[in-house]
Amino acid sequence: MRNALTPAKLTRTAKAMVKTLLIAIATVTFFFTSDIAVPQTAAAYPFWAQQTAPATPREATGRIVCANCHLAAKPTEIEIPQSVLPDTVFKAVVKIPYDTTVQQVGADGSKVGLNVGAVLMLPEGFKIAPEDRIPEEMKEEVGDMTFTPYNDSTDNVVIVGPLPGEEYQEIVFPILSPNPATDKKIHFGKYSVHVGGNRGRGQVYPTGEKSNNNLFNASAAGTISKIAQTEDEDGNVKNLISITTATGDVFTDTVPVGPELIVTEGQAVAIGDALTNNPNVGGFGQRDAEIVLQDSSRVTWLVAFICLVMMAQIMLVLKKKQVEKVQAAEMNF
Repeated sequence: MRNALTPAKLTRTAKAMVKTLLIAIATVTFFFTSDIAVPQTAAAYPFWAQQTAPATPREATGRIVCANCHLAAKPTEIEIPQSVLPDTVFKAVVKIPYDTTVQQVGADGSKVGLNVGAVLMLPEGFKIAPEDRIPEEMKEEVGDMTFTPYNDSTDNVVIVGPLPGEEYQEIVFPILSPNPATDKKIHFGKYSVHVGGNRGRGQVYPTGEKSNNNLFNASAAGTISKIAQTEDEDGNVKNLISITTATGDVFTDTVPVGPELIVTEGQAVAIGDALTNNPNVGGFGQRDAEIVLQDSSRVTWLVAFICLVMMAQIMLVLKKKQVEKVQAAEMNF
């Protein structure tokens, strides 16, 4: 006969279950609040778009969400074929140009090189080509690039980066076109392609906080009474700028290390005046393009039609020559 559970055993079991539940809750809470309470550096900026727009990086207005954090506008270019045939591999080249001699402010305030990243939104059915389908010459252009789907439900939207900008101002995407013969959801026709490319760190974190790669302004009008430095719990140095207003109130603006102060003690400032320079040397740009998924039979019929038109034109010229000869013979008769 099995031993019955005593009240003491039930109490120990309940305590163990409660302890396990509390540990699980604490783990989940720490996991979800760590990035909000202690935001990390902007090293993985292409992936941060997934936090602000998990479904799609393109808003209803047409703007790609990377522009919410990378506030400066910079050019981005894309080169794709005008048309492609079904089930073929082609390349899309995204160009992210910038001046490689400039350096940006790092998260610790030091000067570092710029990284680049890109998000490519392909039409439905288009995707990154499998490695065994990529031609050897194209593999050399792609290199060791790693392409990441924007989310698990869509493979036609991919992101890449961060990458060292000195080496990857041109990023080659190997694309596989769909085949309407095997996928009835795909149709021949013209489709839109959207691309966004950024270089350098952003000015705003996904949590809404300013990064140190930013311009800082005075929060009040008055006289700068004190400029001091302090360190937080993580050892990050910050500048504390105290502004005394005409009524004697003191407002303190915190400026992280990185931007250069352009004000001094005793200087009068108005609300909104710049306290630092603007250290941002990067930015974001996006472009829209179009690509045609072409039916090979349509190309064949087009060529046949052009040949028919050419033959008709030749026959008309020959007939005109024949009529002119007849008219000349009648005149000489």
